[in-house]
Amino acid sequence: MTRTAKNTILIIDDEPSIRKLLSISLESTGYKVVECDNGHQGIHLAASIAPELILLDLGLPDIDGKEIITSLRGWSQVPIIICSVRHSDSEIIHALEAGADDYITKPFNLDVLLARVNANLRKAANREGGMSQLVNGGIRMDLVRHEVYLNGEKKLFTPKEYDLLRYFIINRGKMLTHKQILKDVWGNAHTEDMQYLRVYVKQLREKIKSVPPGPSYIITEPCIGYRMESITAPASLRAGAEAPFPSPLA
Repeated sequence: MTRTAKNTILIIDDEPSIRKLLSISLESTGYKVVECDNGHQGIHLAASIAPELILLDLGLPDIDGKEIITSLRGWSQVPIIICSVRHSDSEIIHALEAGADDYITKPFNLDVLLARVNANLRKAANREGGMSQLVNGGIRMDLVRHEVYLNGEKKLFTPKEYDLLRYFIINRGKMLTHKQILKDVWGNAHTEDMQYLRVYVKQLREKIKSVPPGPSYIITEPCIGYRMESITAPASLRAGAEAPFPSPLA
């Protein structure tokens, strides 16, 4: 069954009760949740699942949370919200200077935490595309809700199809090499997996074929890679691009 792509939240916390509370609350508001109880596994998961946001405890059993922030910031700009019992100004400052995006102390108000998750996801979406959505021709992507609209009609895309389509639209008009696409969308371990790319490009072309100019949105550059054409959006979508989307927490 094809499923709708969702924002994935990675929880790194060694307290089972906190992980359970956060998981239930986040999943009930439409997020996908992955959790772990130690820092080394958290770093591995951050690399393998590429979450849209991380909720991180500082007092972990194996390594300090600030070391995790430093490690992640070496290769990722994923939003990181600290959830910790440490409440001193120095701890907060050090975590933020290490690269954390936000800090909330335990015990926390759940509604406040969810609001901060939403706010940081919106900021990340704005960094990616300059706005909370991307539009190219008849294709519109809501970067906050992880939804795709073709000619104004919502369509289902798998998470990896969504990631690849987002990458193409952000880089529309540019010639992108096979290795560049594989590295940026799949990660360094997959730069030689050309078949992955061919399969997903074929799937994208099939899904957008009803939106003029159809499969020609994505042009094959022989022996090099692909290029997504930059298409002028219909007037209705250009007008809609200026309107804010409702919060996924609403």
